Amino acid sequence: MEKTALVWLSMLFDWRNALVIAKPGTFIRWHRAGFRLVWRWKSRRPGCPALPKNIRALVRRMARENPCWGEERIADELSLKLGVLVSPRTVHKYLRCTWGPRGTSSQRWSTFVRNHAQAIVACDFFTVVTASFRVLYVFVAMEVGSRRLLHVNVTDHPTAAWTLQQFRETLPGDHSYRFLIHDRDAIFSVRLDHELTGFGIRVLKTPVRCPQANAFCERLIGTIRGECLDFLIPLGENHLRRILTEWSTHYNRGRPHSSLGPGIPESPQAKIPASGYRHRLPNGYRVTSRPVLGGLHWEYGLEKDAA
Repeated sequence: MEKTALVWLSMLFDWRNALVIAKPGTFIRWHRAGFRLVWRWKSRRPGCPALPKNIRALVRRMARENPCWGEERIADELSLKLGVLVSPRTVHKYLRCTWGPRGTSSQRWSTFVRNHAQAIVACDFFTVVTASFRVLYVFVAMEVGSRRLLHVNVTDHPTAAWTLQQFRETLPGDHSYRFLIHDRDAIFSVRLDHELTGFGIRVLKTPVRCPQANAFCERLIGTIRGECLDFLIPLGENHLRRILTEWSTHYNRGRPHSSLGPGIPESPQAKIPASGYRHRLPNGYRVTSRPVLGGLHWEYGLEKDAA
């Protein structure tokens, strides 16, 4: 019966090509190759454990809702507000993106700024074009030490008198600032600098054609453009002022700054509850989000679940 079955099977395919003649050395070589494959599989590096599924989804949600955020910004948002300690490299792994290196600032100015950062105010002007192609001038002033945006205002005709009024609103009577940095724009006249000495501060003018000497304020302007004005078209002076007012509140109270360690210039008083595990949200809390500028950015926080 078995022979009959083999005869019938031999009629279905050419069984002669299925025969393999091998020497004992061939079997040994196959065994060694198979052992190498098995050992390579056993010796594979498992790597770091993956983030929990909900944290991975949250990282991708932040990146999707905030297109101009990088891995450092997302990692700062998670650690400072949600208590989830994730490194920027881990966030980068889930974002699958690369960023170019950042340049370095002058050593002399950086040393000076580190020693006097808490007593330095930096200011500058930049222009914005409205929907009707009207050119408006924006004045910004920041505290270098805390990166806090002290004052922002808009005008279509900046004068020395208008600028002096902005300094009156920026510097209170009991301020502790010692230095003010600005460039050599004609708006900052000699008379204006003389009036500023009455505020108890010393004016430091940057060298000619050296914007890096006022690098902190230039970086602030770049942030305002890159995270706010590049995505909006102001309809007029009042509209631009409302936009900058809302964004400055987000900049001071909701935006993490990597240069602060990371930190927030006006950090909230409430402490983040501990979860006991660096990749886990605290028990009994849920993630909340609040839109900024109609959803251009989002601020995240923790809220206790209802009992």
